[in-house]
Amino acid sequence: MRSGGSHPTVTSPVPRKVWESVLRADPGAVVAQSLPWHDAVFASGRYRDVSLLYEFPSGRQVVLPMAQHRWVPTRAALAASWPRGWEAAGPICPGGRVSPEEAAAVLAVVAGRGPLATEIRLRHDADSTWLSEARQFQVDKAGTYVLDLQDGFDQVWQHRFRGTARTAVRKAERSGLDVEVDRSGRLLSVFSALYEKSIRRWSGQQQREPLWLTRSRATWVSPTSPARLALMTEHFGKNCATWVARSKGQPVAAIIVLTSGAYAKYWRGAMDSEGATPVRANEFLHRLAIEEACLKGCRFYDMGAAQPGSSLASFKEKLGAAPVFTHILRTERLPVHATRQRSEELVKKMIGFRAT
Repeated sequence: MRSGGSHPTVTSPVPRKVWESVLRADPGAVVAQSLPWHDAVFASGRYRDVSLLYEFPSGRQVVLPMAQHRWVPTRAALAASWPRGWEAAGPICPGGRVSPEEAAAVLAVVAGRGPLATEIRLRHDADSTWLSEARQFQVDKAGTYVLDLQDGFDQVWQHRFRGTARTAVRKAERSGLDVEVDRSGRLLSVFSALYEKSIRRWSGQQQREPLWLTRSRATWVSPTSPARLALMTEHFGKNCATWVARSKGQPVAAIIVLTSGAYAKYWRGAMDSEGATPVRANEFLHRLAIEEACLKGCRFYDMGAAQPGSSLASFKEKLGAAPVFTHILRTERLPVHATRQRSEELVKKMIGFRAT
């Protein structure tokens, strides 16, 4: 599809070379806006690429990542940047900044398209112009945690890690943990086995929900099935690192870290709680991954979402990550989001779910 005239020319889907060019020109581009992430989204087979390229008369270009369910008719579909479980993306543009006129033109095209509902999940440092020009959208926000790596690992260790994190790392170093990092996919089976243990722990001990429901959320809504893990390894290659900690020869914790541009992203974690917690395996793996990100010249270590006040949020704050906000711009012809929220809240109330 192409359109033009006195307004920007709009092309969908976005040509790969143009995406790559605009991405390189945006210094704040996050991992979820990278081409390997894009490729993993569509290789899953669930979505079709409806991303948009805007080319303005000035020569400026803006790329908006966008996916839509493949087997749902457009008038009944949700188009999103990205779909639920695939993180925040939002527009990519040279310098990371847009004029009010450019933002208004981009959002007007999105609001006028055909899907039942559209969601644009802006990255945490998105230009505020996107919000000021989103008058035809509902705006929600969600919390996420990002560690600033400026000035290198010594600065992070001394001034951003809390004392409790440094103590935990020192305990891990004395515990005799063996750590292995792999960039070929060889350790994904180890990660998956630990992830299954995590699912069982979340279901029974923490969230008080049926195991089948926890597993469904973890492997369907969130893209963490073995097949999807393999997709990430395939498309990110050496920039997908699986870190595994072993205690007395047994795997006790694992994390997956993706790297693109200025960001290293802690994407997924798993552990055998009984084996990992006493030896502080998780803190140790993150310490090693953060040091590597600093050595690679990354500017940020993205630790992802967490409910404020939860144990997960406390863990991320202990490692120096600060809470920031992403914003979701939503337009819909029927109240899809509100209906989904009410349904989820009803199910949580019925099963006694609690956030961790």
